[in-house]
Amino acid sequence: MAAMAADPAVRDGDLIFQTSRSAQSLAVQQATGSPYSHMGIVLLKDGRPCVFEAVATVRYTPLRAWIARGQDGKFVVKRLRKAPDPSTLARLHRIARGFEGRFYDSTFEWSDQRMYCSELVWKLYQRSAHLEIGSLQHLEDFRLDDPAVQAKLRERYGSKPPLDEPVISPVAMFDSPLLETVEEK
Repeated sequence: MAAMAADPAVRDGDLIFQTSRSAQSLAVQQATGSPYSHMGIVLLKDGRPCVFEAVATVRYTPLRAWIARGQDGKFVVKRLRKAPDPSTLARLHRIARGFEGRFYDSTFEWSDQRMYCSELVWKLYQRSAHLEIGSLQHLEDFRLDDPAVQAKLRERYGSKPPLDEPVISPVAMFDSPLLETVEEK
């Protein structure tokens, strides 16, 4: 295996985006018009950068492992234009611990019982800093006519998808004016 490049210059609280190789990645990309289908938040754990993410469960994944899992090892790191203060970061870490271990939400419900990737990060910042990174939408706001999207909708909802369900997509957060890009590979 080739040697990996040095870790990206990340900070506690940065957002990181990638194109997932998951079974639902294409549907997310088609529905949202974005190449980014997965995201997480960088949190330092024992001094090491991890990505706190919602996959099978909400968990900490070492940064290098998270990057390697994405398509072609590509990623984008975004940072708040106004850095969170230490007390906000402490609240963010505390709230994150409360979400750890929850199961992944494959039906994208706006509840705290299960979590999907962008919902997790959005709620962490909303609850720790009262910031809404990206605008909430409804399922009906996305491009739902693509065959890959239609197949996932049928698989998960049958004939009645909850079109009025509030959702936050990775691209809505990616495009937030509160963030600036600090690294892209």
